[in-house]
Amino acid sequence: MDLLNTLVDKGLRRELPTREEALAVLATSDDELLDVVAAAGKVRRHWFGRRVKLNYLVNLKSGLCPEDCSYCSQRLGSSTGILKYTWLKPEQASQAAAAGLAGGAKRVCLVASGRGPTDRDVDRVAGTIKAIKEQNEGVEVCACLGLLSDGQAERLREAGADAYNHNLNTSESTYGDITTTHTYADRVDTVNKAHAAGLSACSGLIAGMGESDEDLVDVVYSLRELDPDSVPVNFLIPVEGTPLAKEWNLTPQRCLRILAMVRFVCPDVEVRIAGGREVHLRTMQPLALHLANSIFLGDYLTTEGQAGKADLEMIADAGFEVEGAGEVTLPEHRVTAGGGCGSHEGGGCGSEAAESAGCGSHAGGGVCGTAAPAPAVGEPRTDLVAVRRRGAGTDLAPNA
Repeated sequence: MDLLNTLVDKGLRRELPTREEALAVLATSDDELLDVVAAAGKVRRHWFGRRVKLNYLVNLKSGLCPEDCSYCSQRLGSSTGILKYTWLKPEQASQAAAAGLAGGAKRVCLVASGRGPTDRDVDRVAGTIKAIKEQNEGVEVCACLGLLSDGQAERLREAGADAYNHNLNTSESTYGDITTTHTYADRVDTVNKAHAAGLSACSGLIAGMGESDEDLVDVVYSLRELDPDSVPVNFLIPVEGTPLAKEWNLTPQRCLRILAMVRFVCPDVEVRIAGGREVHLRTMQPLALHLANSIFLGDYLTTEGQAGKADLEMIADAGFEVEGAGEVTLPEHRVTAGGGCGSHEGGGCGSEAAESAGCGSHAGGGVCGTAAPAPAVGEPRTDLVAVRRRGAGTDLAPNA
């Protein structure tokens, strides 16, 4: 396809595709899907080889959020039955992080529900960052605490945080349809604060909320302008008890096309498959590794994920390798530029990821469920959604 040849050439040059080209990727047929994956895979391998970065989530404070994000199981008035607990102590968080690091993760993502941290909360998280870094040499720590006030990003940087995650989630034009308690502009402001403080910015999206192809392209182009170092791509987990519980709009093929489009628009940034890969990609997860160079290991914030051992086996069986602690994730031109895409004049894309929480946490994750009769094609896979009952906030061992 001439389209794919053009997109590969642009991706290798870090040149921004046209909006029409990005939309055309989403409009390709299932018959063309493997060609799309192969083309985007060339761009992924050019900048990241066959490395897969592993990240591990620690939910520092679960539920009890005053925001009304429609996709979120921790939202105001949620009836989802998720774990609810207040702040973990630094030693508890460090112990939870150790499980993920032992499983091969090189980055720990510290997440807390809520609109945003108080100054006391920032002090609390600073203590947690110190505890984790003292016990794990070389570990990367990303904070995800919601909307930041002036000076808080700088304090997190001083405490040892390497990155800050805050997702845009969807296009500016549709943002008010999913959240009313804060604005799209609030989210952009927090990503800019992280940038300005010298933190590696991480910002991504949630697909599957009923958005159009144009909305998806809009948010990815907005991310490129914000120039984060990593872009997490979440696939909505329609958790019972949330307003979007009936939004089962994704197929594995649709998810792969979305990941390919993100890779073409953001060729040289860390693209992370985040919440929902097990639920929506299912047996096609290995194909997604040809598009994304980063995943979360084990469970998510409020829902169960695939077993950590299964993640590692999947990576090896697909011919990829886990990125080592001593390896640099981003291409040299982005590292020497101090972050930022360096991709094209006037635009960059995604920072180093953590999953978004706090004010608009992320949409959970799926679980490798118990064996059950295969549902009909297109039938909602509610059997793959399970509330997390282990790890942080419980007495049970985490999944890592």
